Amino acid sequence: MALEVTTSTFDEEVLQSEKPVLVDFWAEWCGPCHAVAPVLDRIVAEREDELKLVKVNIDQEHELQQRYGVASIPTLILFRDGEPSAAVIGAQPKGAIERSLGLVAA
Repeated sequence: MALEVTTSTFDEEVLQSEKPVLVDFWAEWCGPCHAVAPVLDRIVAEREDELKLVKVNIDQEHELQQRYGVASIPTLILFRDGEPSAAVIGAQPKGAIERSLGLVAA
């Protein structure tokens, strides 16, 4: 469901996107990343007309990891109009992620 983005596709897919983009910084070896993936799929499926989900594999995309200061994973950053607007670090329940990202009223 999520699109894998790289340094070369990040600007087009995230920064130039018409709708908000939820970027999931993850790695294959990260258990919590795998645990949160279906939660993210559900969040985006419920908002498919208004939110896009992409994934950045930090093992392959060190430049993006450094550019956005990702020190631990999973890190979720919501981009609006090409700018980071909210972030969540660590695997959390769906409601907590939605509240932290400003997708639902707190």
